Amino acid sequence: MAEVLVLVDHVDGAVRKPTLELLTLARRIGDPVAVHLGAGADTAAPVLAEHGAVKVLTADAPEFADYLVVPKVDALQAAAAAVSPAAVLIPSSAEGKEVAARLALRLGSGIITDAVDVTAGEDGPVATQSVFAAAFTTRSRVTRGVPVITVKPNSAPVEAAPAAGTVEPLEVAFGKLATGTKVVSRTPRQSTGRPELTEAAIVVSGGRGVNGAENFSLIEELADSLGAAVGASRAAVDAGWYPHSNQVGQTGKSVSPQLYIANGISGAIQHRAGMQTSKTIVAVNKDAEAPIFDLVDYGVVGDLFQVVPQLTAEIKARKG
Repeated sequence: MAEVLVLVDHVDGAVRKPTLELLTLARRIGDPVAVHLGAGADTAAPVLAEHGAVKVLTADAPEFADYLVVPKVDALQAAAAAVSPAAVLIPSSAEGKEVAARLALRLGSGIITDAVDVTAGEDGPVATQSVFAAAFTTRSRVTRGVPVITVKPNSAPVEAAPAAGTVEPLEVAFGKLATGTKVVSRTPRQSTGRPELTEAAIVVSGGRGVNGAENFSLIEELADSLGAAVGASRAAVDAGWYPHSNQVGQTGKSVSPQLYIANGISGAIQHRAGMQTSKTIVAVNKDAEAPIFDLVDYGVVGDLFQVVPQLTAEIKARKG
């Protein structure tokens, strides 16, 4: 089978969940070849092999940590030249999409971003996207060059599929642009102990109906009872009730969890654009005419200050 390059998203060798999902998708269209850049390859390689990587191409150099984007593009270009892949799959983060765009330009290829599924087709990989604020679903394929596809988190299951995982060094020649943007400082993000918003299997969000920063504790308690991430609508963020880093929507983050619970969120098109691909959607809103109810799988017409504490208590009781 043809080989499929997968860019590994990791923190010092700790492989992040979106990469394991990409390996699942890569197996549908060829033999996954993981590209690990930076430190920690010895830690990452067994995990990548356990999830289907037939090979792990590794390169470690100061450029990957000290400079932005371009060194990774140089490395992926070198990997593509060495492997002649059927496709390149990249996590659909802000950096991932920039890497993908630059790579596609260098390879003279087409690019598809924010895919929610990738399957094999007669003429190459076919990507499924949710577009126009999730009002339409499209299926597309790249018609020229090596398809470069970025994939949203939670688009595929993480499946163990042990493979050889042969580790091979990747020779990378950095171009003049590789050192154009230098990282001058880093500040670790303070951990909340909750899952990363874009990667979480369950997201619990609050909106204007929460009516104050002090009331977001209700949303957090429900999220913690489910092991979920906490999200917020733009209205809640603009009011200063919750950090922008937790905003879900067109101008925030796009999520696609197994379960999305919207509390006090009316369902404006901008918010729907960031969560409409969730597998199951539940809404709590006291306005029976709220647009969010046109979208949900389950809706509760009621006061969130009564419904959410009861739901939290019931979940804790069942778990206990």
